[in-house]
Amino acid sequence: MLAGLAVLLASLLVFHGAVPDTAGRPGSLLETFLPWLGLAVPVLLALALLRRSAVAACAVLLPAAAWLGLFGAFLLPGDDRTPDLLAVQHNVSDENPDPAGTARALAATRADLIALEELTPAAAPAFEAVLAPEYPYHAVEGTVGLWSKHPLAQVRPVDIRPTGVGEGWNRGLRATARTPHGEVAVYVAHLPSVRLAPAHGFGSVRRDESAALLGAAIAAERTDPLILLGDLNSTVDDRGLDPVAAQMDPPSRDFAFSWPAALPVARIDQVMTRAAAVTRIRALPATGSDHLPVAAHIRWHGPGPGSEPGQ
Repeated sequence: MLAGLAVLLASLLVFHGAVPDTAGRPGSLLETFLPWLGLAVPVLLALALLRRSAVAACAVLLPAAAWLGLFGAFLLPGDDRTPDLLAVQHNVSDENPDPAGTARALAATRADLIALEELTPAAAPAFEAVLAPEYPYHAVEGTVGLWSKHPLAQVRPVDIRPTGVGEGWNRGLRATARTPHGEVAVYVAHLPSVRLAPAHGFGSVRRDESAALLGAAIAAERTDPLILLGDLNSTVDDRGLDPVAAQMDPPSRDFAFSWPAALPVARIDQVMTRAAAVTRIRALPATGSDHLPVAAHIRWHGPGPGSEPGQ
């Protein structure tokens, strides 16, 4: 019995993509919390030792090896070299009781770029006032915003509205940041929320549609490097994010769980790159939001800023 459970656990880790996304989207739900399957390994090992079953104890090595193969690198320390660019991503919450305090905490990171979601008209002036001294350039489209130490140009909205959502729903923007290293395309996005309900399962249809629209916009982008910052309401393992993640390089170090702030179990706040690498990502202390901010160290590779894909 224990050996069978160990084999099943290893199979779910290695072949999670084979779990179908039928009614209720169980595949996406599994992938959202995939790292946490590792908690079952010490439990199975303890039970095997308690029963003095050598077969079960050996079988537990299968899920242990599978988990380490998938997530072992996340336990290694990130690159502490000075990054070419430091970016911070934060869903500040439309119910944040202290937007000015949140803005001060973000400014204290001394990041080059700060991306915000759930930026309400009532809270926006507080962020603008606090961030202006260190971040003289900013752009806002709907409820997403980008603050920068470097000049911003070619700012435009990115339409990621799923079917049936009105025109007032604006959650995407694109800008060119003119850094000392050259021009960088920056996208900020906030994908629709997902809901988990006993009757309907994992409700991610709108998020998945929005991810496909964002993926199409990124595929059409000709400037490299490209940085995507946003609350994507998805972990990078979730297949619903494939239209975006397949084109980008997600962080390969650090879990940096960002949600919920009180007890983080998943990183749904993402920093991804193209023609660059996130060499370190970490969750920052809580603000007045239900999300934690995340800070990412980014280093260029390939031909460098201002190039076109494939050059």
